[in-house]
Amino acid sequence: MHRFITLMSLGAVPLLLAGCDRFDRAAGVAAGFASHQLCSATFVSQVEPEAFYREAIAPTMKPLGFLLSHKVDRDKAEVTTSFAGLAESRAIYRGELGCLVVQDPLPAAEKREAQAPAPALLPPTAGPQPVEPSNPGLKAALDRTFAENASPPYRNTKAVVVVHDGKVIAERYAQGYGIDTEVIGWSATKSVTNALIGILVRQGKLSVNGPAPIHAWSDPKDPRHAITIDNLLRMNSGLDIGQSLTADASTAFDPSARMVFSERDMAAFAERVPLKFAPGSEWNYTNGNTLLLSRLIRDNAGGTAASTLDFAHRELFDKLGMKHVTLEFDSADTLIGSSHMLASARDWARFGLLYLDDGVVGGQRILPAGWVDYSAKLTPYSEEYGYGAGFWTNRAQSGGAQYRVKAGIPADAFMARGAFGQYVMIVPSQKLVVARFGMAFTRHEDMDVVARLVSDVIDTLQ
Repeated sequence: MHRFITLMSLGAVPLLLAGCDRFDRAAGVAAGFASHQLCSATFVSQVEPEAFYREAIAPTMKPLGFLLSHKVDRDKAEVTTSFAGLAESRAIYRGELGCLVVQDPLPAAEKREAQAPAPALLPPTAGPQPVEPSNPGLKAALDRTFAENASPPYRNTKAVVVVHDGKVIAERYAQGYGIDTEVIGWSATKSVTNALIGILVRQGKLSVNGPAPIHAWSDPKDPRHAITIDNLLRMNSGLDIGQSLTADASTAFDPSARMVFSERDMAAFAERVPLKFAPGSEWNYTNGNTLLLSRLIRDNAGGTAASTLDFAHRELFDKLGMKHVTLEFDSADTLIGSSHMLASARDWARFGLLYLDDGVVGGQRILPAGWVDYSAKLTPYSEEYGYGAGFWTNRAQSGGAQYRVKAGIPADAFMARGAFGQYVMIVPSQKLVVARFGMAFTRHEDMDVVARLVSDVIDTLQ
């Protein structure tokens, strides 16, 4: 999975000493990453900021993290960071809009009128207390999932929720976290973007086929005119906008990271880039595709952050009974749908339930007929990883999909997945959703451990 920025590598030191412009920009990305994530953790998740910094930010910055400084101002509800004196960043907390890295000019303040949530179509999955299983097999599975390594890299498991047949059958939280704690989904957010696009398709406002309605590409002579919403969902648009899968010394300077942590209008940045390959001819996982989808959602929901929130709650979150969720936006009022939704682990699991029965909940269709199968269908050229349309999928005969199947995750499973070990595993054949959140810097970002958890749960149920 992508880590937006592991800026720090010893290979970057010469650039620092030389004062390279490219390094100055990358330093700005590092400062923006740190300020935004620390702001979200402090004011949205409401976890202890210094612990979050040690567990989630410092490991990302190694070995030059000592060049980064930070300050949390609770009175002003903001976080400021500085990287080696080359770049500074300030992130501010905006209530229901979450945190924003300040890019002048700031978006105009817009008051969203309070609205009573629509009745949930899904019944409660659990009571007010964490569900500690009495089944010894499930208890042992949670014990293994929360077991910590004796030395780095650490796994930092923070929340696990297991839902079977609509009920939480096991869950556990680390100290400082609980059933209401909103945790960052990173790229698991892309799957929520998939759902919002699906709703607009069901409403007849968008189509996955035909040219994507992006004004900058409206000229049929523009080679980007051929890009479809399907291409954007499947990461095969061909846009030359870097990649968001890996993080090393070279990807520290990747335009994908710059777009998310240094640009005022992220979608505008994405729409300006040229094609690198013909749409549909190759696969390249990059956040720019999803941010363009995010702007389509904004434009079809009313054009503002407030109207986007209204749409998301009215058409998705309220119907699923998701009560602890925060969407974050850029300075152009576009949802950061590539990476920046925070929700409680229970609510992330409730989101997974939407995909167990072809997008129908409580007898009401939320997603178009066949949308779930479409989302889990393997995208050509992604076989090494196993990617569908906004979800990672096990529906492949080789590569990452078969690795996951051999590790214990059923072949019909697909998942929302985010950097550092965020997982919402959906297993339709077992009526099962397994959500795991944390800050894993282990190999494969704890995929092996999560696969063992899924396998153990299925064995116990059978």
